[in-house]
Amino acid sequence: MTRPKTPALFLPEEHDHGHCVADAIEKAEQICASRGSRLTKMRRRVLDIVWESHVPVGAYDILERLNAGGGRTAPITVYRALEFLMAHGLVHRLSSLNAYTGCDLPGTPHGAHFLICNACGAAAELQDDQIDRAISRGASKAGFAVDAPVVEVRGLCPACREAE
Repeated sequence: MTRPKTPALFLPEEHDHGHCVADAIEKAEQICASRGSRLTKMRRRVLDIVWESHVPVGAYDILERLNAGGGRTAPITVYRALEFLMAHGLVHRLSSLNAYTGCDLPGTPHGAHFLICNACGAAAELQDDQIDRAISRGASKAGFAVDAPVVEVRGLCPACREAE
């Protein structure tokens, strides 16, 4: 059975994921350098783990991977690294999953809108100015000051819809 062409948001299983990771690390290094921040070894490793797949990963899963070789990293170390990465726009936190995913547009101010697959767990960051404007309009009408415009939409990705 041939798979339909997958939209750019959900990448095919056979895509070069190593390129995603390398690109994310390179962008992170550039952003940190331009801001006078340090992408320490631990922060870099946490970012690398977050980008290991397009499935959001929890802090304790990150901790488990860090300690897999007999390490003794403390949970607070992971949370501090994640806070740094979020503050620099390198990762997003998905509240509904209590998990983290890499940002597709680091260093660029934008709303965080995600399509999350209920079956495989993949998350795709959706960029749509109309969503941003709708949130701003609605919030403005309500007299509400938006701090973090995060939208999480659950459903099935194209591959899982086909498999169904």
